[in-house]
Amino acid sequence: MEEKNYLNDLKDIKEMMRKSSQFISLSGLSGVLAGIYALVGGWYANELIDKYFANEYLTYESAQVLENKLIVIALVIIHLSIFSGLLLSNSKSKKLGVKLWNETSKRLVINFGIPLATGGVLVLILIERQFYELIIPTTLLFYGMACIHASKYTLGDVKYLGITITIIGLLSAYFYQYSIPLWMLGFGFCHIFYGGMMWFKYDRNK
Repeated sequence: MEEKNYLNDLKDIKEMMRKSSQFISLSGLSGVLAGIYALVGGWYANELIDKYFANEYLTYESAQVLENKLIVIALVIIHLSIFSGLLLSNSKSKKLGVKLWNETSKRLVINFGIPLATGGVLVLILIERQFYELIIPTTLLFYGMACIHASKYTLGDVKYLGITITIIGLLSAYFYQYSIPLWMLGFGFCHIFYGGMMWFKYDRNK
């Protein structure tokens, strides 16, 4: 009987250590919302590009206008996703009785941010050099690697999200003519699928 209690105590200690080393306040619903933002933004960007290429009188100025609009769309998606993630994660952390900003969340942000920032700088270089066909694959690849790199500090499902998006990024680099649908698949449907799964597993009864 004492041995059984001892094993249970060890199990509880191990679980407490696991939770203390993971950012458990990540909300699955924030992933779902990020996916919806990406789908809407991707659809609108595709409409703009189709309209641009349907124009028989293309100019440098019109190309610059399109580029600026696509950048604005990307920034809106990013800011909405970050805002939703912070808002929902803060709400979940309050329900769990833990701090949103702690040593674990700091490590998560650092490990996620370094690959993401690197990819962001590379995207700016690609825009400057007008290697437009590589922009979407780059965003997918670096975001996927950022998720994989940061997954050890949060829910394990993030790792599989990262692997999936990285694979889609490689496909996008090869089948670049389908880059926008693949971008919508990676940032849209994958976020909705994995975010919904995480909500079902971790948030539903919270």
